[in-house]
Amino acid sequence: MEITAYLVNESRARLADLSGDWLAAEWIPAHCRPDVEQLWQEFAGSVYPHDDLVVALRGRCVLDTLSHALRAVPDTVLVVLGAGFSSYPWLLPFRRSVEVDLPEIVTAKQARAAELRSAGKIDDRDVTYLSADLADESQLLGLAERVPALAAGRPAAVVAEGVVFYLPAAAATTVARLGAAVGRGAPTIISYWPAGAADHPVLTAQREWFRRHAVPENAAYHSPDDLSGVPGRRIRVLAPEQLERKYLGEVRVPENELIPEYVAVAR
Repeated sequence: MEITAYLVNESRARLADLSGDWLAAEWIPAHCRPDVEQLWQEFAGSVYPHDDLVVALRGRCVLDTLSHALRAVPDTVLVVLGAGFSSYPWLLPFRRSVEVDLPEIVTAKQARAAELRSAGKIDDRDVTYLSADLADESQLLGLAERVPALAAGRPAAVVAEGVVFYLPAAAATTVARLGAAVGRGAPTIISYWPAGAADHPVLTAQREWFRRHAVPENAAYHSPDDLSGVPGRRIRVLAPEQLERKYLGEVRVPENELIPEYVAVAR
């Protein structure tokens, strides 16, 4: 598995007080940490030095939204699509969580979770791991059948953080529809790049960095309506500068210097 999978965790960990993710660094195995830190510094120098801020802000928004949902309905199920090495099932007291990612990520996550449990760093939680390629429409449709059964009639909060811009446009719409189908009043939280952002200077620099590291650079851009799931569903969108004001009390870095990652919350 490529160490690029851990870059998000490095960003979360660098601003852990802001992200609220006290586990972020723990998912990175000790033998990988020097390489991950070096790669993060390279990314910061080549693309932009604020990935820790963008990732921490979106993560804090997701965490707060999930916390509100759980307080409202304590039996809410958590579903994280493209889960990577996120910590949400352990940061909040969900009775059941479902994490979905590519097979190699799922295998690594399960193994690392077992190590962290043995070390007493995380509790034993009811987490179901599902392997799926979210870019494959047939596999997405399979999830639409499996997730409701796992939720067992309970509302499901669905998170797709940092993933839909790497999926075909139709797949992002299917992700939103999945959230609408199982939500039952719980939120669907999707971070995305807005329509018209393809020429954003930071995204342009990131595409070049991806090319150098043989990372797929294809991306999709969306409007809030694409992510509502069903017509008429209420949707709230927070832009990067709005997230800065909400969690920092001010805009410290203007949007033109950040990856333009917006967070949409649909109910």
